Amino acid sequence: MQLRQELVEHYRWLRQYGINDSHSGNASVRVAERIWITPTGACADTLTAEDLVECHLDGRIGDGASQDAVLHLAVYRANPEAAAVLHSHGPHTVALTLDGNDFEPPDFEGQLYFPRVPVIHIPYDRYFADAPSHVSATLSRHSVTVVRGHGVYACAASLNLAYKWTCSLEQSAKTAFIARVLARPT
Repeated sequence: MQLRQELVEHYRWLRQYGINDSHSGNASVRVAERIWITPTGACADTLTAEDLVECHLDGRIGDGASQDAVLHLAVYRANPEAAAVLHSHGPHTVALTLDGNDFEPPDFEGQLYFPRVPVIHIPYDRYFADAPSHVSATLSRHSVTVVRGHGVYACAASLNLAYKWTCSLEQSAKTAFIARVLARPT
């Protein structure tokens, strides 16, 4: 139950710090062969540990699980060491990757953690069919990735580390955005 409570707390922080809105994104933690995931349409402000939905690596998905549950399971299968997956909608990251180009953080921490963040293009009408294989394959080689026009996926060996990657990427994108604005002629 403690790990489930920690998941709720991290999901709330994504909302609290402006990386998600009240009902966006999703999150999961892995415990052996099962995962706990946020329900579809979850509100970060009111979510409790009891609201999380149990799923299994063998493909069984609990009633009411996030629409991204299949994607989370694919990520865990491709990353046996992964214990957490976070999906967020950081506005600076999403905006700066709308061009479809991979993102190269301009700041020291961003370069240290992920010198290049791959951006995956998935047509919106193909998202649920294609995202699980594309995102899981990319996250088997990178700690974070962006689905163009949609958001960020991070996976890590701990919930705290996935949260760190998510926040660090949004901070790098915000820094890049500010630098671009300041570089514009007045």
